[in-house]
Amino acid sequence: MRGLVTFTLLICTVVILPIRNAASVHAADNDRPNVVVILADDLGWNSVGYHNKQFRTPHIDQLVREGVELDRFYVAPMCSPTRAGLMTGRYPIRFGAARAVIPPYRDFGLPNNELTLPERLAELGYSRRGVFGKWHLGHRRSKWHPLNHGFTHFHGHFNGAIDYFELTRDEVRDWHVDAEPSDEQGYSTHLIAAAAAQWITDSAASDAPYFCYVPFNAPHSPFQAPEETVARFTNDKTKNEQGRKRVKAKNRATLHAMIWEMDQGIGQILQSIADSGEADNTIVWFFSDNGGIGSLPRLNSPLRGSKLSVYEGGIRVPACVRWPNRLPAGTKNQRICGYIDVLPTIVEAAGGVVAVENDRPIDGISLLSGLASETSATSGSTTDAAATSLDSDQAASSARSNQRPWFSYHGQSGIDNEHLAVLHNGWKLKVNGPRLMSKKQLTDANHRIELFHLSVDPNETTNLADKHPSRVNQLGQMLLDYRKLQPHDAVPPYSVGRDGFIPPPQWRVDLDEPDALIGTYADEANQE
Repeated sequence: MRGLVTFTLLICTVVILPIRNAASVHAADNDRPNVVVILADDLGWNSVGYHNKQFRTPHIDQLVREGVELDRFYVAPMCSPTRAGLMTGRYPIRFGAARAVIPPYRDFGLPNNELTLPERLAELGYSRRGVFGKWHLGHRRSKWHPLNHGFTHFHGHFNGAIDYFELTRDEVRDWHVDAEPSDEQGYSTHLIAAAAAQWITDSAASDAPYFCYVPFNAPHSPFQAPEETVARFTNDKTKNEQGRKRVKAKNRATLHAMIWEMDQGIGQILQSIADSGEADNTIVWFFSDNGGIGSLPRLNSPLRGSKLSVYEGGIRVPACVRWPNRLPAGTKNQRICGYIDVLPTIVEAAGGVVAVENDRPIDGISLLSGLASETSATSGSTTDAAATSLDSDQAASSARSNQRPWFSYHGQSGIDNEHLAVLHNGWKLKVNGPRLMSKKQLTDANHRIELFHLSVDPNETTNLADKHPSRVNQLGQMLLDYRKLQPHDAVPPYSVGRDGFIPPPQWRVDLDEPDALIGTYADEANQE
């Protein structure tokens, strides 16, 4: 277990610090930044204007210009695991939330013994903590509700893939304000942006800093956008396509429209921050929860792969962070970082420290010192010369970011077809096949073994596994150790339990009954 043990010890030694007395970590209210985290859903690498001018995202592009572009930002290959890692700073495999997303019929959620980002910020004086949009971290028991995970306000939907206009999943309305279903009407992207912007305006009137989490459901399927917006992206060629080509062309035009609408919503949120007069001391962190879907071409180009793969196109996403008071504008950070680093970075920015809770290791690291240094932000790697330009804390943080392994995993279809990958020292090993349980499987015919020298082949064009068996063996051991972290009660494969599920009316939950199940199955209903 040398690979993973070394990694864990590194993190526990240099990142996990004793908790100071709460009073000692509270800076003056006007010194602590407001925090806004904006999460897109299925937004591919090549689907933002600053990577591809065919997509119109002026406000995302504005954030990149005014902040730090995170060029090597990694997430999980699908929705729920990324959200779980963002909320906890931990690889979601540790608490069973990595294998698959949480579908409507699943009796599973983010464990309540995990300490979340809003809960940590509450300890640091952030009295207003709102979430607007797609939760997707458990809904069949109210103990998994956002209000039971540290948020003080919730406005949005529990499930993924809701209808954008009807606000339904499985033909049952899924739209809520706090603990109650809401009859609000409109296009979901518009509703999310408007609610978040208004909440920011209201929160800015308070002396205390706020935390606003905005997980848009766009541009996840179904492909739906206002007709007038779709018309902006529909040309004569699109109209004249036939059959499957016409469907794909229409879907692509609609996707452009969905991304445009989301970007306009981001602009509305940014305007509310500007109008508050607190933009300079407000952190705005933007990224996607995974890569773009594979059914439409070139959404992740030139990266290989798409959502639900651990190729770069599935896990490397557009991302940036803006904080005018601390971070240099217009710089690019090319170190490996990602979703599990958001929590420790924000907690440090808020004046706190991240500590082990109940012996649970934190896998993320704070990126703050590196991002705040213009030298480190624009450097692709840490050299001795670069390190000398930083203070000791910055140099240590920079070294940790480059030296640690980075793991990716999903097994949504079951243990006969799992996807694993590890990045380390410029190399990437990708394994696809039945659950990896021994090194012997690294050489059998049932597994697809791919080794890429990612530092010189970022688009994964050349498989070097046969030429470097010792490196395959080394990285394979890291993957074996990582895969062993998954507990026996992990979230099941996606399709398990789907047949016969009957959603509850309005997807209503009762916060007074934290363990009561909502929804039922046809056979159970018939027995009643």
